[in-house]
Amino acid sequence: MSTKQTIAVIGATGNMGSNIAKNLSRGNNRVLLFANDKDKVNAVVSEIKSNNASADVEAYECPRTASWEADVIILAVPYQAEKEITAKIKDVANTKIVISIANPLNETYSGLVTSPETSAAEELQKLLPNSKVVKAFNTTFAADFSIPVIDGKQVDAFIAGNDANALETVSALVTTVGFNPIVAGDLSVSRTLENMALLLISLTMKYNYNWLAGFKILHK
Repeated sequence: MSTKQTIAVIGATGNMGSNIAKNLSRGNNRVLLFANDKDKVNAVVSEIKSNNASADVEAYECPRTASWEADVIILAVPYQAEKEITAKIKDVANTKIVISIANPLNETYSGLVTSPETSAAEELQKLLPNSKVVKAFNTTFAADFSIPVIDGKQVDAFIAGNDANALETVSALVTTVGFNPIVAGDLSVSRTLENMALLLISLTMKYNYNWLAGFKILHK
């Protein structure tokens, strides 16, 4: 059995955060959940334990405490909220893996608020210079976590980062939640991944994919 990891999910009551937490709790992980609404966090914990009584999951009232205890920190918050959260956890996130799932979308979902020369993940790395920031889960919809196999094909989840060990760790987490991990490159590739998410959202809205859609690289 693999070594148990402690994973903090910051923003654990949103669609993405709660689904990530639910799926990670099925693996050999200790999962620490934080969000601003304590009652909603407790509801997520109760739902997880009702489906899996042996799940090692608990609610935390402080993002800093949850992050301090964690090996891996997942920021499941909007891009605009990352600066405030990172200010609270910066000193306890040193040398740790911090996963960026955010897509820096504008209000109309017609473009990104970041310039073409950067990405949400790279901006997060600037805020946390001593952490190992990895981009992951941004190209998957929340609904995909309950149905990671669509039309008989396992959804691919793309990963980008600069640290080889961190990429390996995150790839294992992606596998745990049910997706096929693909390491796409270093952190600068996040610019492409965030534009891929924008494209998928645009296509979903145009063709009514019902928010159950994902990317798949077909090859032989």
